[in-house]
Amino acid sequence: MAESEGPSYIDYDTFLDPDFSPTAFANSLVIATNNPSDTPIDLSTPLSRVLFDIQEIDTHIHTLTTQSAIPLLTHTKAQADAGQRIVTEVEAQVANLTDGYQRLEREVIQRYEEANQVRIAVERLWETVRIGRAVARCLTLGRQLETQMAEVTGAAGGSSSAKKEDHRAMVRASKTLLTVRHLLSASGPNEEGEHLSKVNLITYLQNSILTPSETALRNRAQQIIREFSMSSLASSATAPTTYDQSEETKSRTTSALLTLQLLNPRLLVAALQTYLRASLTSSLASVGRALNSLPTLDRTLLEVSARCQNIVALERLLGSTKPSQHPQSRSNDQAEEQSRTLLEPLLAALDTSSLPSFFWRSLAEGLGPRVADLVTKGGVVARALKSQRERLKDSIRECVLRGSQSPGDNTRKAGAWEREAAVMVGSVMGPLGR
Repeated sequence: MAESEGPSYIDYDTFLDPDFSPTAFANSLVIATNNPSDTPIDLSTPLSRVLFDIQEIDTHIHTLTTQSAIPLLTHTKAQADAGQRIVTEVEAQVANLTDGYQRLEREVIQRYEEANQVRIAVERLWETVRIGRAVARCLTLGRQLETQMAEVTGAAGGSSSAKKEDHRAMVRASKTLLTVRHLLSASGPNEEGEHLSKVNLITYLQNSILTPSETALRNRAQQIIREFSMSSLASSATAPTTYDQSEETKSRTTSALLTLQLLNPRLLVAALQTYLRASLTSSLASVGRALNSLPTLDRTLLEVSARCQNIVALERLLGSTKPSQHPQSRSNDQAEEQSRTLLEPLLAALDTSSLPSFFWRSLAEGLGPRVADLVTKGGVVARALKSQRERLKDSIRECVLRGSQSPGDNTRKAGAWEREAAVMVGSVMGPLGR
């Protein structure tokens, strides 16, 4: 551009150099227009040079802009028109985008908000329905439990005439009670019993029906086990006298055993242990009194045999009774339970292999010190015991062998229960001496 306008004395290369320094350029002008020996430095000459250069550059710019005004304006107008067209197109796209967003907001966002409110309402309704169904199920089971308890006590139907108690209803009532308990215990998130504890009606159901029914079932089952008697050797108010009564006693006791096993297996073992302890305590006390009065010994030993026969019958009944299926037990647990009997936990708790053997050995263990005490005191009782040593030996042996038989079974196996008989005889004969 400088060449087309003619030569110029301005060195444009110096000013366009990337390393150009205004300070160095001004210093070079001062040195070029002054002598190093001059004391006053002339700054007017270099300043005029700079001003002339600026004026020259300004004139050159003015010339160029004047000559190129029309092309510059044309180019600027073209750029402005192009920009306006772009803005117009962009504004149209923005308007379409705005319309689309507004339509999307109307058709999606607003509908989503409405649908979300509906969803919340439906979830709350569903939760209410779930609670209502669970409450209804609890009330239905509670009513069923009431009916079954009425059958247990013989008050079903509301009739004024007394009805026979249905002991089988105890097992059904226990299963119903366990089902309700399981429903109430399933109180975790999204479980059937969630929020049931907050319902007043359920609290009333627990206090007025569930807890009293469980207590009544437990007490009734424990009472039946305490009163269990199958032997006819000694007179007893609860001992059966006919085959039908015997079968009814077995059936009633089985229902009591299964009831306790369902409610709490530990309660069953505890009730059976209580029965055995009661038999041992009463036998030990009665034999101790009979040794002080030998004329009553035969009757006492007969009663002891009867108690042991009851234990034999109980052992057979436990050995033939499978655990009742728990309402909420899994298939694997059911198969394991069905392979066992109710006798095994009791034998494990007593650490024995046989209930009659446990009875005789425990009785012998408690009887030895009593006989030793009688011998130590001396007197008529001690002399009578020593003088009738052989009779005592035979009577005690006969008591053990007779008591180890099943009720109603008069056959004796050779060699059976000889060890228990020897232990019992030894507990009495040992303190008496030879």
